[in-house]
Amino acid sequence: MMTDELFSQLPEVDPEATRRLHERLVAAAQRERLLDVAYRTLDTPVGTLLLAATEDGLVRVAYDREDHDAVLAKLADAVSPRILRAPARLDPAARQLTEYFDGGRRRFELPLDFRLSRGFRRAVLAHLPDIGYGHTESYAQVAAAAGSPRAVRAVGTACATNPLAVVVPCHRVVKSDGSFGGYVGGEDAKRTLLTMEAP
Repeated sequence: MMTDELFSQLPEVDPEATRRLHERLVAAAQRERLLDVAYRTLDTPVGTLLLAATEDGLVRVAYDREDHDAVLAKLADAVSPRILRAPARLDPAARQLTEYFDGGRRRFELPLDFRLSRGFRRAVLAHLPDIGYGHTESYAQVAAAAGSPRAVRAVGTACATNPLAVVVPCHRVVKSDGSFGGYVGGEDAKRTLLTMEAP
């Protein structure tokens, strides 16, 4: 029998039944504490963002250019393979990001799970929310604030590997001459964010 004939004999998939089945699966996984990482996507002015959270808080925000499937695979290795698309856990993060992109939020108030960053990188990330909305700091200023004034390159690495882009605002870190420098979301995304925040 030809492949096309085989497919024509399969029953049609009912999208509503599939949705209900997925919701039951998510509810059962949460009830049995088998859902270690929940994720969803969110369309924004800087592209579709992948949001992922553990029970401790938001653990990952990823741009399209990072390859969402690859990000989920890395989360499976680094955190847990028990990952499921479960948007409800991410509703507060999605709401606050939407408010931010709509101009109604200047600071995020979300529980954050920093397990993907350690040591000096984590010290850098801890400082970044202190850079106010509409302001920037140089890599050198951030290095000094994080306790290692000579670690300018390490600040660049910390920003480049920031697992919580946008929410932990590494886009506010620029070169000493005011030029953008690198950004995980790309130069256009960094320009968009800084222009949006400009006074």
